[in-house]
Amino acid sequence: MKALNQLKTFQRILAEFPENTQLSKFLPGFFRQNKQMGSTDRRVASRLVYNYFRLGNALHGLPAEDRLMVAEFLCNIQINSFLQHFKPEWAACVHFEVDEKLKMVKAAYPDFKLEDIYPWHDQLSAGIDKEAFLKSFFIQPDLFIRVRKGFEQQVKAILSKAEVIFKDEGNNCLTLPNGTKLETLFPNQYWFDVQDYSSQQTARYFKPQKWENWWDACAASGGKSLLLHEQEVNLKLVVSDIRESILANLDERFRQAGLMKYQKKILDLTQNADYIMHNYAFDGIILDAPCTGSGTWGRTPELITQFNGHRIEFFQRLQQSIARNVVKYLKGGKPLIYITCSAFKAENEDAVDFMVKELGLKLEEMQVLKGYEHKADTMFVARLISTAPAKDEQVLE
Repeated sequence: MKALNQLKTFQRILAEFPENTQLSKFLPGFFRQNKQMGSTDRRVASRLVYNYFRLGNALHGLPAEDRLMVAEFLCNIQINSFLQHFKPEWAACVHFEVDEKLKMVKAAYPDFKLEDIYPWHDQLSAGIDKEAFLKSFFIQPDLFIRVRKGFEQQVKAILSKAEVIFKDEGNNCLTLPNGTKLETLFPNQYWFDVQDYSSQQTARYFKPQKWENWWDACAASGGKSLLLHEQEVNLKLVVSDIRESILANLDERFRQAGLMKYQKKILDLTQNADYIMHNYAFDGIILDAPCTGSGTWGRTPELITQFNGHRIEFFQRLQQSIARNVVKYLKGGKPLIYITCSAFKAENEDAVDFMVKELGLKLEEMQVLKGYEHKADTMFVARLISTAPAKDEQVLE
């Protein structure tokens, strides 16, 4: 009876879930409207619907209920009452390796193809193991935090006392189980930042020097600026974004980290920014470019089925436009750090080719950050050096 009710709840969620919405925004409202659901009911409902979307576009012609059973089988490694009720023969094998499970699914559904999960697999960046990347969608990514210097022992002590299993990845990065209630464990949230493992790895490409002028051009909530600040506190920093509201969040994060001196600008970098930036010249620019976010869909699998392939070209044009408008403020011989959370070649290696051929930059190094190997996001980072004559003026106080 319980499994039947869980299936009905799943069907209701699927029926009410609007297109072009993220589950993380929809589900809290759904649960508020259904106050009869206890914490276990909510947890199971969330698991079912997230796992359903982890199947991407595979077996799209099947009824949703059948696809859910396939997803529950592939995405779980421990027996659960739901799968036991509807597919006991699969439930008994839920601990099998994923390759064995895929063979069983293929035997039951000959039309099943791993590639159908992520239809744009032929557009992935070079170096991405396509099969491993596709299989990673069956696994919920971990939660990662970056502990601020000086608070390592306090954070680890609280986690240990609460019996939270964690792994120290080095460089103040800790891996935690997804769903860990950090807000209840830590009264002092400023001891750490929630930041994906791959995102933290981009800092290796910054290499700032004391007293330099840096610009975080698409700063969002300031995660990359905080990484930069941890490497070198004595910098003159400009942060900008097109969204005023998100820059407001940045102020509080910076204050907690002790980053008090910076300039903040609201800029649309698809347009010429000379009216504000004409006197600026930077020793380093971080361009964490707007992108499809395709490397993060393990966290938001519902976006796989919502995505239109034409968006790749849209973001490619957007990235080129922004790069063209920021690179002219880079001093000669100085780095531009290009970052995306995309897995697509068009937004990664092709963007680097554009900046080299069209904007006079020289590639120093680039890397696909293979988050799928670490239960993390897949990202891309490149360090390019300006070969053009630099502007001499600057007005950073």
